[in-house]
Amino acid sequence: MSIGKRLAQELTGWRVHLSQRLSSGATDHLRPQRWNWSAVIRPLDRRLTEQTDNDLVPAQIFSLRYFWLDGLFASISENFYLSFVPLFALAFGASSGQVGWLTAVANLAGAIAFLPGARLAERGPRKRVVLWSGGGVARLMLLAMALLPFFSDRGWLLIWLLIGLNGLRAFMGNLANPAWTSIVADLVPDHIRGRYFSSRNMAMGVAALLVTPLAGRLIGLGNGRFDLAELGYQSVFFFAFAFGMVSTASYSRIQEPVRPSPAATQHQPGDLRRTLRQSPGFIGLVASAFIWNLALQAAAPFFNVYLVNDFQASTTTIGLLASVSSLMALFGQQVFGRLMDEKGTFWVMLVCGFTIPLLPLGWVFITAPWQVGLINTLGGFVWAGYNLANFNMLLLLTPNQDRPRAVALYQTAVFTSAFIGPLIGGYLADAISFQLIFGLSFVGRLLGMIVFYLFVVRRVFPTGRV
Repeated sequence: MSIGKRLAQELTGWRVHLSQRLSSGATDHLRPQRWNWSAVIRPLDRRLTEQTDNDLVPAQIFSLRYFWLDGLFASISENFYLSFVPLFALAFGASSGQVGWLTAVANLAGAIAFLPGARLAERGPRKRVVLWSGGGVARLMLLAMALLPFFSDRGWLLIWLLIGLNGLRAFMGNLANPAWTSIVADLVPDHIRGRYFSSRNMAMGVAALLVTPLAGRLIGLGNGRFDLAELGYQSVFFFAFAFGMVSTASYSRIQEPVRPSPAATQHQPGDLRRTLRQSPGFIGLVASAFIWNLALQAAAPFFNVYLVNDFQASTTTIGLLASVSSLMALFGQQVFGRLMDEKGTFWVMLVCGFTIPLLPLGWVFITAPWQVGLINTLGGFVWAGYNLANFNMLLLLTPNQDRPRAVALYQTAVFTSAFIGPLIGGYLADAISFQLIFGLSFVGRLLGMIVFYLFVVRRVFPTGRV
């Protein structure tokens, strides 16, 4: 029996069990030992109840479980389609420049969304913002992409419609980000973040490991014939929508934490500026993130395009190569989750951050698709640690009282650079070569980490000890 079917059966059994207890007048339905969860969840239960000195109340454990499930199904959804959006455009005849616009417009829309998202998070229930924007409209765009070929012939119109739908998806997803981040900071206690997010990210990594090759295979069933390949693309977008809605349903069960202070929703002009001046290293984090993501996005949309154009790699091959990265990320989550709790967030960030620039440099020298598997072996491992540390870094350095606006400022800088990067990369790829943008990405990522060390680490740790 598959994990998905087994989990569904267990959840159904739990709902029946809970209904019976409620109807009999039981009042302790949130007690963790009474829940009938599958073996997939039980290891997390033990970590939550045994490694936290029992300081989590039952309602908090209830929310942490559903947040874990939200991450699992969101990962299934994303890995059905995320690697293949540029290839979908390429299948309809898009140029490298248009692929650059596909990514750039999505990133620009995302950058525009953060500040309005922060205001929404401050004014009303944060959970509601997440559900209707990122959990609702953004995932409906995946269904629209699946139906797109039925309403337009191949050509420039379909490509630009795809660009528009992808941009709207990004806008609505990022509109939810400040509220989502603010909830996470209140929901997950500091002292279990390393282990909890390691467990959650590991589940998401398993999903990526299984789903991405499956998606590539579904697309590749056309065996080079466009009509069937088109159906393959439509199927992966449909599955992405379906599992995304399961993720939304899981998130809806989370009990929104109480805000740390009622004053957090009352802002006067200049409050954020004053707060940021009292938060050492945050402005340096924003500056380094801008440089890092500019370099990252100059190359990121074109790795798979390079494999297809120069090496005639199939979508099945691309899915398998992505699964190598996902497999190594599982090991990375375990290793770096423990190291982050033991050695600290900054230590993990530096080790992984100074290793990642080597990855695009490796792409400069590949001569066959299989060699990408070697790059992805290292990449999956260190990116797992970097993402774990970077998210916790954001929670550590953003001020509690103005976190939604501070997160919006950080993410706006990230996505603004991510808008510029693909345009530069697309132009240089068409005009010169893919190898050039890979080399420039190496230089830019390294520069971003140097700025991070000088203006974040040295300010937060003046003695140089991390």
